[in-house]
Amino acid sequence: MRKIVSGILIVCLYCFPFVYFSMHQDFANRSMLGYLIMIVVTSLLAFFGKLVSNSIFLIIGNILSVIISFYFISEMTGNERWGGYFKPLTPYQLLILVSFLNLIPQFFAIKLARNKNKVKY
Repeated sequence: MRKIVSGILIVCLYCFPFVYFSMHQDFANRSMLGYLIMIVVTSLLAFFGKLVSNSIFLIIGNILSVIISFYFISEMTGNERWGGYFKPLTPYQLLILVSFLNLIPQFFAIKLARNKNKVKY
């Protein structure tokens, strides 16, 4: 029961639109800090998610985060400066690219959590 509750909590925390937040910070403030925050937070979520629950919750959480980010990015498509800011990529292409690249540090965090579980038992 504990694993299911903690897994649901991890999924709820993943429902934050991390990629949209990062892109918006880049667009509004010309700052890459949003991308750094995204990498740190999602890596921590992946680490603790693997430590206390099953990997399926991490997969569901990542998918929901991309879907929610896609929704918010689609709301910004009317802003012409937004569409041209991320050239040569469109905002949707950058969403897919950043979402894919964000999985890499999460895999390392999952591997670290897996090694931590082996030492624990």
